[in-house]
Amino acid sequence: MRFKKLFYCIVSIFLLFQFISCSKKKADDAEREITLVMAEVNPAETIAGQMDQAFKEKVEELSGGKIKIDLQCSGILGDVDSVMELMLKPNSTIQIHRMSAVNMAMYGCKKSSLLSIPFTFSSKEHFWNFAASEDAATILDEPEVLGLKGLFFGEEGFRHFFSTKKLLSTEDFENLKVRGTNDAAMQGLLAGLKADSIPVNYADLYGALQTGIVDAAEQPIANYLANHFHKVAPYMILDGHTLGVMETIITLECWNSLTKNQQDILLEAGKYASDFCRKLSQTNEDKVKSRLLEEGASIAEVDDITPWQNACSEVIKNGAAVNPEFYHKILSYARQQ
Repeated sequence: MRFKKLFYCIVSIFLLFQFISCSKKKADDAEREITLVMAEVNPAETIAGQMDQAFKEKVEELSGGKIKIDLQCSGILGDVDSVMELMLKPNSTIQIHRMSAVNMAMYGCKKSSLLSIPFTFSSKEHFWNFAASEDAATILDEPEVLGLKGLFFGEEGFRHFFSTKKLLSTEDFENLKVRGTNDAAMQGLLAGLKADSIPVNYADLYGALQTGIVDAAEQPIANYLANHFHKVAPYMILDGHTLGVMETIITLECWNSLTKNQQDILLEAGKYASDFCRKLSQTNEDKVKSRLLEEGASIAEVDDITPWQNACSEVIKNGAAVNPEFYHKILSYARQQ
């Protein structure tokens, strides 16, 4: 009898060991090595590119190398529309993409459109107060209707106009040929400034400035330098009409294929990359400005933003009408500075 009890005890221990081993094997199988392709339209040295790199490195660190991010910068995988066309289809070969809020708005994300209304954010601190809120989290959930999921926010600094011609005030924009994206905020802004909006693909912008197809465009100051736009359009005016808000997205198909642990790794790495971006953006602009001046660019300051706001009053009103309650929530985070 004692022998049988001992035998059953040994068998039970053996089966328990087998169960644990089997469970561990399944967990190991689930955490197999995967590679996620990430697209970036800007060069690696830009704020966006450096944020992407921080995300990549943190994902690979937290996963012990089991999740690899194949980051492709400088538009190697195509422009924004080409990448999005792939990501909106099943079995996309690109899983992650760093997008601007403007681009997200162009794909129907209405809350994202509020982020690019001119003069919404009074400072970078205003934006980051908002980005850390539950209200901001609802914007990251918004693209799920497209089959996409937002992972984290970033910002690449306030956007400014630059030109082949000297810009000193709003009056200099009348009849100026400005590269305009096909979103309501930019079209309304250019209309308010009485400029002519000319559609030009971002990849073709340098040549368009060089050949006179357009006289001017707008970018954050770091992108202005990194893309060498100052070589063909050396005049920049620091009007800061919008903040370059960024949203990093992943296809829902890819997201749903990941284990909970893998999803948590991406989210934690996203928080890290977002914080990295915040610190980088705050310290980067003075260095960039100094280098631009050294390389011959002319940079005009804006002492009074009122004429710019007045020129944008109609587009601000129309943009906020998309969701007035939520827009006022965004504005309210300025008081937390």
